[in-house]
Amino acid sequence: MVDTSLFILNVNHDICYLLVYVDDILLTGSNSTLIQRLVILLSSEFKLQDLGNAHYFLGIEVTPTSMGLMLSQHKYALDILSHAGMSSCKPVDTLAFASKSGLPTSEPFSDPTCFRQIIGAFQYLTFTRPNICYVVNKVCQFMHAPTKSHWAAVKRILQYLKGTSSFGLHLTRGSLLSLHGFTDADWVGSIDDRKSTGGYIVFLGTTPISWKFGKQRTVARSSTKVEYKALVDGTAKVLWLRYLLTDLCFSPSLVTTIWCDNLGATYLYANPIFHARTNHVVVDYHFVRDRVAKKEIQIRFISSKDQVADVLTKSFPHSAFASLRFKLHVVHPSLA
Repeated sequence: MVDTSLFILNVNHDICYLLVYVDDILLTGSNSTLIQRLVILLSSEFKLQDLGNAHYFLGIEVTPTSMGLMLSQHKYALDILSHAGMSSCKPVDTLAFASKSGLPTSEPFSDPTCFRQIIGAFQYLTFTRPNICYVVNKVCQFMHAPTKSHWAAVKRILQYLKGTSSFGLHLTRGSLLSLHGFTDADWVGSIDDRKSTGGYIVFLGTTPISWKFGKQRTVARSSTKVEYKALVDGTAKVLWLRYLLTDLCFSPSLVTTIWCDNLGATYLYANPIFHARTNHVVVDYHFVRDRVAKKEIQIRFISSKDQVADVLTKSFPHSAFASLRFKLHVVHPSLA
């Protein structure tokens, strides 16, 4: 088992999945009678309260729709606004942030503890709102010494949440449940330390199920390196998800496609001859190349205009941002 919090029960042709987080349990399966028997069995051994159908789990609201499930953190977003004293703020419809420039310097913010609390809350909100990952990552970089300009950027995020607090991640069911991913990086995206930002998004069918974003640890001398590093991270996550799906008795397609919009990175895994710009990524090279050789993944080039993972690493104007948000299935409940 690749997830130690997941327990699986197979009885004849029926199956149950039990997910445990501290003292919270989520239980589902293919047979309601078997689920009820399992609840009774657990109740005989542990003090257990059956709350019925899932509607709230770890702060995430679960709402059935005609096409699947809606996962949102509406109440949590409102709590953040209340804690920041901005419940009545004017909403905005986009998250403006210059991707190639840092925030202007200004006087220190008077309440750094509040700043850090709000930023920490933002990070948990990205569980159902991958579209805000980039800006949350940006403001997280100033937690050690926030200034008034940094707080102004946080207020902009709060204003955006005010207008989109009910938005959530729509998990849709379908017959085509292929696993595929997108990786992207923004080379030298920060003028403060010249480091790059990388990230990936993995989809099961049309629904994103895993994503990661963040500043890379070292300064890269080429865009190929940062794009390839994001590709390596995405490959590692895809492999873990393939193993998880196998544990869930669901066989993923023979080969998982990972889409990258950098030609240098897509060619590198297949090129056995290293040149000066890439001789320091030998381990990563062999990791990806080995998985391609085993036909577990395949690397494909995609145009930047179709790169969904861009939303994790860059800032966009309203129309492009709204389009990417829709592709991520982050929608208003009325569209679910």
